[in-house]
Amino acid sequence: MSGYRKLGKTSNQRKALLRNQVTSLLYHGKIVTTEARAKEIRKIAEGIIAMAVKEKDNFETVKVTAKVPRKDKDGKRVKEVVDGKKRTVYDEVEKEIKKDLPSRLHARRQMLKVLYDITEVPTTPAGRKKNTKKVDLPAKLFDEIAPKYASRNGGYTRIVKIGQRKGDGAMVVLIELV
Repeated sequence: MSGYRKLGKTSNQRKALLRNQVTSLLYHGKIVTTEARAKEIRKIAEGIIAMAVKEKDNFETVKVTAKVPRKDKDGKRVKEVVDGKKRTVYDEVEKEIKKDLPSRLHARRQMLKVLYDITEVPTTPAGRKKNTKKVDLPAKLFDEIAPKYASRNGGYTRIVKIGQRKGDGAMVVLIELV
């Protein structure tokens, strides 16, 4: 007897499927899938959320000075000519950043082992390529999801049965974050 469902796939396909669905669940908050897949997704997602809840306050804020390019009214970098070459003008800015303590850094890396990178693409066709941005999913877990579940001991997901799929009769469910 194995400790997991094989889902009719080879191991690398199964791992990719589960990683993809866990990433979608944590990003969107809910997904529709089959019952067997949902039960496997639940195991992985609950572990990741529990890790985020445990490490949510494990950081220190540090003040750093950073060089930031100066920009004009159109948002373009300001350039000045020095020795016949155009050079970007930089301003020094003081920022406060969150510095992860070792255990939170380890938790972040464990999450990144499971979660895929997400690139957010704007819905408007103008500037689709230009305005894409990467979503930091572990940061979302630590900052948004973990505080919501801080007082809860497990049971972060809910599986709701929808009905049977028309093609093959598989039970379709909605898995969502509670």
